[in-house]
Amino acid sequence: MKIAIAAELAPAKTFIPLIEKFNAKFIVLEHGKGVRELLGPYSQDIYSIGESRRSNGNRIRIATRILSDVRRAVVALRKSKPDILLTCGNAGDVRKGITAAKLLGIPVLHIEQDIYNPIEMIAFADLITAPSREYKEYLETNYHLKSVENIGGYPHALYVKNLKLEDPKNIRKRYDLDEFILTVLGGDLKSQDIPPLIRMLEKLGENILLAPFRFDKRLIRKHINSKNIHVLEGFVDLPSFMNASKAMIYAAGMGVTIEAGVLGVPSIKIAGFHGQHASVDLCEKIGIPIVKIEDIPSIIQDLTPPDSDYLLSTAEGSVKKLISLMENFQPKGACGGFKSFKMIWEARSKFR
Repeated sequence: MKIAIAAELAPAKTFIPLIEKFNAKFIVLEHGKGVRELLGPYSQDIYSIGESRRSNGNRIRIATRILSDVRRAVVALRKSKPDILLTCGNAGDVRKGITAAKLLGIPVLHIEQDIYNPIEMIAFADLITAPSREYKEYLETNYHLKSVENIGGYPHALYVKNLKLEDPKNIRKRYDLDEFILTVLGGDLKSQDIPPLIRMLEKLGENILLAPFRFDKRLIRKHINSKNIHVLEGFVDLPSFMNASKAMIYAAGMGVTIEAGVLGVPSIKIAGFHGQHASVDLCEKIGIPIVKIEDIPSIIQDLTPPDSDYLLSTAEGSVKKLISLMENFQPKGACGGFKSFKMIWEARSKFR
């Protein structure tokens, strides 16, 4: 069997336990930075299908680039001729990958983790998985999706469990720090949140290593006045930095939450504009507090490690279930079609 994977960096980690245990040839449609480094050792071929586009740019230009990326995905899939396309997450990689696969008649299995804010194109996947029975029922009830299977956990957690982490001493030595707080910026922040966040970090009086990810480093740096805040450059081995930190403050979603949970990193998730989110549910389950920026100083010194038992106890089983679904996969057509597409589109509007 030949399997294509469309992936950005965070969801790409979900696929690795499957790749390691499932006997197949894999090709990768990479979307954005870091995917090639992560999945390159496991793949037969890698094709670039572009990167995320900022929604606040010129709409015509963005649409033109997206169509160009879809064309690249079509060319890659036509050349590699996979039996199935795997997708995960709720970003442009899923949208472009599923669009290309449907144009070519290639069946799609989508691993859904975002639940409340999925990408609308999953309505055209042939099979969707959910991490729990409750989430399976939510997808079926709220988006009228069918062919949804509960895999009972998060494969990403098994990836984190098996990681070979860099020695924390090496990381601290590299930055000449005895200890530090890791700060990760992601999709739960807007540009206007950056100045108050930086001011809060400066008031902590701690050494801060800051991973900007979705934000322009120049935007970050122009607000920094303290020598204690160091902006990380290039590709960041985030789990190793988490493991080396005394605590983490983050404004990101499922990937970072799963990694913090498995590694037992005392963490704070910043309360962003995504009030209802699967990562919020997971934080509540494993004991990561969700806090407004201005309230972080009052609790940062009293953090305790999150409970990793739930994530670790279900990870292996979720991968086995996923493999079973792959081995017995019989596509029956779109899980929802245009009706579900419209329902998801309307649900996503409150996240924009």
